[in-house]
Amino acid sequence: MKENFFESFSIGTLSFLLPFIGAMLFTYLFSQWSLQASMIAGCALSTTSLAVVYSVLVETGLSNTNIGKRIMSATFITDMWTALTLSIIFIKPTLYTLLFVFISVFLIIIFYKFSIYILRNPRWANKINEPEIKFIFFILFAFIYFAKLGEGHAVLPAFILGLIMSKHFYEQRKTVVVRNKLRTVAYAIVTPLFFIVGGMHISYKLIIASIGLFLVLFAVKMIMKFIGVYFLAKKYIQNGSMYTTLLMSTGLTFGTISSLYGLQTGIINEVQYSVLVGIVVASAVIPTFIAQKWFMPQHTEDLYENGNKD
Repeated sequence: MKENFFESFSIGTLSFLLPFIGAMLFTYLFSQWSLQASMIAGCALSTTSLAVVYSVLVETGLSNTNIGKRIMSATFITDMWTALTLSIIFIKPTLYTLLFVFISVFLIIIFYKFSIYILRNPRWANKINEPEIKFIFFILFAFIYFAKLGEGHAVLPAFILGLIMSKHFYEQRKTVVVRNKLRTVAYAIVTPLFFIVGGMHISYKLIIASIGLFLVLFAVKMIMKFIGVYFLAKKYIQNGSMYTTLLMSTGLTFGTISSLYGLQTGIINEVQYSVLVGIVVASAVIPTFIAQKWFMPQHTEDLYENGNKD
């Protein structure tokens, strides 16, 4: 178990670190972006899309395999580093910031200790007003409210909350029904609305006008992801090293969040925002297509922990 964690941690950390440094240095030294704008670029292009990776693994039946679990774990590590970096670098400490940190820690502990009594309460199961879903959204809105007060970002506590929630939603548990409802709400409503808002600020004309920068930055992200992931994946995930590398080269949610934060705070302009989000969207599509088309791992019995076979 410790070896598996170390392997996933190593892959996930390099998957974040090398693209972050590469994108930041290139935009700062060669594109003459401000240091803060370069950091936004580093955050946006260092991410791995948890949404894309999770969707692909579930739809292909790889989510319960050794390779699927390794990829998911490494993706969590990558996005954790991105969320942590975004929260620390751009935070503006005030008394409200301390309040935000305190409230976030308090809510996470309370949820960890007592949420199971709400999620598995038979009196609340299958109710038309969905009390379990409302409870989870109440916690999320609390993060958002206090993050606004403290001039921070709710993404880190929300990410940690999702991480500790995973123990409540194993397939064998009754709470899997709540998980499926949350997945429906997220993929059918919340995620599309988020990307509609983010997409409204993109200008395709600006991307075309900056096509050289777009292509070079896209190449920087892909090359740094390849260097950061492939060689460790080849050592630890021999049956799917290229597949792992391609999936971990995807970006979407956290990359868009980082870029949108930079635009809203005035750190980056519309040109920079359009280029970054354009790269993020392209990285969600192109590596996924290549991975699914040519590098799909075989469903062999040695990939499965529980001996499942095709």
